[in-house]
Amino acid sequence: QVQLAESGGRLVQAGDSLRLYCTDSGRTFSTYAMGWFRQAPGKEREFVGAISGSGGDTYYADSMEGRFTISRNNARNTMYLQMINLKPEDTAVYYCAAHDVYHPKTIAQLTPDVGSWGQGTQVTVSS
Repeated sequence: QVQLAESGGRLVQAGDSLRLYCTDSGRTFSTYAMGWFRQAPGKEREFVGAISGSGGDTYYADSMEGRFTISRNNARNTMYLQMINLKPEDTAVYYCAAHDVYHPKTIAQLTPDVGSWGQGTQVTVSS
């Protein structure tokens, strides 16, 4: 069973960089595509990006590509979200998700009732 836990969220200044972590306590980590979503106050959850189980393929929302980079270390059962040049509009709760599929594009369509989700980590960007 996949059990996800996000960490790394905190208060930062605009222009800062931040790395988020998603760890999985399951034993089949490398077989799942995984991704990041975020939800800002009063807004719907939105897709950030995703990565295949091997880490060889990534897929990003158009608005996220360039400042956000997803990677994973299967030996450590950890997925990362590296964010640079953060803006106040990046303030949100960031969630990781996993599903037993190959292609990261499939992760973009995940809903909270499908796959496995973490509890989220808060990122706050002050201006």
